[in-house]
Amino acid sequence: MTVLYDDIGELVTNDPAAGDGSPLGVITGAALLVDGDRIAWVGPKHEAPAADRRVDCGGTSVLPGFVDSHAHLVFAGDRSAEFAARMAGRPYDGGGIASTVAATRGASNGALAANVGRLAAELHRGGVTTFETKSGYGLTTVDEQRSLELATSVTAETTFLGAHVVPPEYREDRDAYVRLVAADMLAACREHARWIDVFCDRGAFDVDEARFILTAGVDVGLVPRLHASQLGPGDGIRLAVELGAASVDHCTYATDADIDALAAGDTVATLLPGAEFSTRAPWPDARRFLDAGVTVALATDCNPGSSYTTSMGFCIAVAVRDMGFTPAEALWAATAGGARALRRDDIGVLAAGKRADLVRLDAPSYIHLAYRPGVPLVGDVVRGGVGD
Repeated sequence: MTVLYDDIGELVTNDPAAGDGSPLGVITGAALLVDGDRIAWVGPKHEAPAADRRVDCGGTSVLPGFVDSHAHLVFAGDRSAEFAARMAGRPYDGGGIASTVAATRGASNGALAANVGRLAAELHRGGVTTFETKSGYGLTTVDEQRSLELATSVTAETTFLGAHVVPPEYREDRDAYVRLVAADMLAACREHARWIDVFCDRGAFDVDEARFILTAGVDVGLVPRLHASQLGPGDGIRLAVELGAASVDHCTYATDADIDALAAGDTVATLLPGAEFSTRAPWPDARRFLDAGVTVALATDCNPGSSYTTSMGFCIAVAVRDMGFTPAEALWAATAGGARALRRDDIGVLAAGKRADLVRLDAPSYIHLAYRPGVPLVGDVVRGGVGD
């Protein structure tokens, strides 16, 4: 069945060849034809082809589905008390991860699956049509494997993050844990993951440990990505570029040398405003990345400790208000930028032949995502041609 989404007031295509020629490729007075799970045609509404069914968008704004390229959805437990303590003045150092590890290890598969399903549903309701999620709260071979098995039930974009932190039982022999992650744990998890990630930062893993683990993952066919420079400056961003990582995430304390390296490579810098909001860390200055020509993505970093949000709209609003993005740059980063971070060319853009993932806003323009923060503007979500 073909479906024509008609009377679109403002269509954001992310195709510069369409519409106004900007990076967002905006077409005013538009229509979009879906055939099965693919887009068949995009253009002015007065040129729209016939279809089996018509959906009247009432002059509202339609955009590509959000692409959330960084999330941690497989966990148990609650860390709201930790958040309250931070808001009362205690600084964040990443140490609360251990409490989530203990809760996750003790949770049943059913409890973990229910939580993953709940958070996936929140993402979808908020307009996220593709998302990545990681393991990293099990930190044993069995728990990391089951975390990834559960993750594959909600997304194809799964990441092995056995190197999240060193668990308590290995604190006196961290080398043994690094070897475990790069050998037996990786062997058990590789078939359930597309990506491999390491938290390369103060209190987690150093650059040599990260290189060792990521190289082991590459050797068995996984693609690297990296957490880096969230808690302070370091060499993680340049390691990501050296290894050809798909993305390096956080980048809160990126140096000029880091930005130069990113600009010279293909690694996407993924900024995570929810983490800065929740930890009261300094906001990354997106202008430094964008003006240098770095490809930038925005993602939620949904996790129980430092960014417990599934709202891409919230992240866009914060990015515009506090990080130096324009509304157009923030929307591109949350859609096409996320697709680049996942090395996908079938999503994040509304053009013929691409996957029919789109969002209709209850608003006349995408600018309202930042203009009206906190308001639930996502009206309809279509994933693979199917409306939710």
